[in-house]
Amino acid sequence: MQPVIDLSREYGLVLEGGGAKGAYQIGAWRALKEAGVRIRGVAGTSVGALNGALICMDDLEQAEKLWKTIAYSKVMDVDDERMAQLFDKEKQKPELLRETLRDTFRVLGEGGADIAPLRRLIEENIDEERIRNSPMEFYSCTYSVTDRKELDVDMKAVPEGQMQDMLLASSYLPVFKNEKLHGKTYVDGGVTNVLPVNTLLDRGYENLILIRIFGVGHEKRINIPEEVTVLEIAPRSSLGSILQFDGAKSRRNMRMGYYDALRMLYGLEGKIYYIEQTQEECYYLKRLIGISSEVMGELLAEHKRESGLDLREYLERFLPQIAAELKLGSDWSYKTLYLTMLEASARMLRIGKYRVYTVEELETAVRKKAQGQEGVQELPAFVRVILNR
Repeated sequence: MQPVIDLSREYGLVLEGGGAKGAYQIGAWRALKEAGVRIRGVAGTSVGALNGALICMDDLEQAEKLWKTIAYSKVMDVDDERMAQLFDKEKQKPELLRETLRDTFRVLGEGGADIAPLRRLIEENIDEERIRNSPMEFYSCTYSVTDRKELDVDMKAVPEGQMQDMLLASSYLPVFKNEKLHGKTYVDGGVTNVLPVNTLLDRGYENLILIRIFGVGHEKRINIPEEVTVLEIAPRSSLGSILQFDGAKSRRNMRMGYYDALRMLYGLEGKIYYIEQTQEECYYLKRLIGISSEVMGELLAEHKRESGLDLREYLERFLPQIAAELKLGSDWSYKTLYLTMLEASARMLRIGKYRVYTVEELETAVRKKAQGQEGVQELPAFVRVILNR
């Protein structure tokens, strides 16, 4: 595959705040790194600042290890099993859930969860000297309650020995017990700027990559100058709660971030799957019209049509009807329609999505999965258009 982005440019990386969802950003970074994307600087809020520090250290292995082994007790002074009950419906037992909720409200009433574990996690994983020696610029966003203002912090300009504290300052979620740092009180930067695009724009960056995780917070309205290129990597499935610090969930989110970054880097098609395709519109038209009379009959029966169709009616009336059922917009194309049918078929047959497919490879996977499987005839008739080929 060939990247569709300009690898001769240097990019600024903007990392959104979002707590436990941050694993997604590390997966995306792996894909950027493998593709040879050059990162000039990083700006992050909250967990985005923590991940930004790891990126400036250029230590992918350490970053992945941190997120693969993350646990509630590594961020807050809580019991892992009890916290898991809040997010895992299969583990929820009414009496234990009630007890967990009581403990949670008690902790909040006492000023929030103790985050001494988060401080240790930062101390164990963030190397201030490596960041200061990194060729990348590094900025974080936080809010000073003491000064009543948003802080846009150049992390390499903070006094020696205070970088880890400023990372902690950017990550003070409302549920955490807030402690003063160097005489001042801070709160999570997401309250004023969860996606610090302006941090890099104000410093002259003209090529930006945003890694979205849709955390809780305020997203500023930014006017993007015409000369600025903005690329975005964003999830299409839920990343879970900002407090779901679970290793298994993080590993899933890292994998999603990796493949979503591949989608952006290589211009992959698909809303659910990751499809490499280089064909023109006529390629998909041939696939849509090249079906057997038997499958045509099944389509007609499903749509309560008794008579045959000529080609013109099939293209102008029948295919738009299928497109409407698949909730495609009015501007759909033959490519869009066929790929949507293919993806829907793959999802119904539970084809794994985390790999890059060609159109032919995904078709083959659908056919193989359907062979000998019960209930295939009960699936929508358009699935049999895919199987017919």
